[in-house]
Amino acid sequence: MKKEGDRYLKLVEWSEEDGCYVGTCPELLHGGVHGSDERAVYAELCRVVEEAVELYGKDEKPLPPGTAGKTYRQDVLGPVRPPGSPRAPQEARDPGLAAG
Repeated sequence: MKKEGDRYLKLVEWSEEDGCYVGTCPELLHGGVHGSDERAVYAELCRVVEEAVELYGKDEKPLPPGTAGKTYRQDVLGPVRPPGSPRAPQEARDPGLAAG
């Protein structure tokens, strides 16, 4: 059974500024978690997200819309095209931008 927190995108990335991994869930949390071990940060982030979901329920507040099913890859790289389809003009100039 999926947990309610599974509806939200969880990000863990290295922060040069902080010198550690930082985990965030932008749609649900204003802050995040941090640490030196990427997997531990992700595990802690999952725990904090579930806690936040529980607090919304206790406070009888509606949860923000979930992000599951949204395609962030499309937002960042553009539409996903089948292999062999023509590239967009920007991708032709910079092959590193090719999606897929």
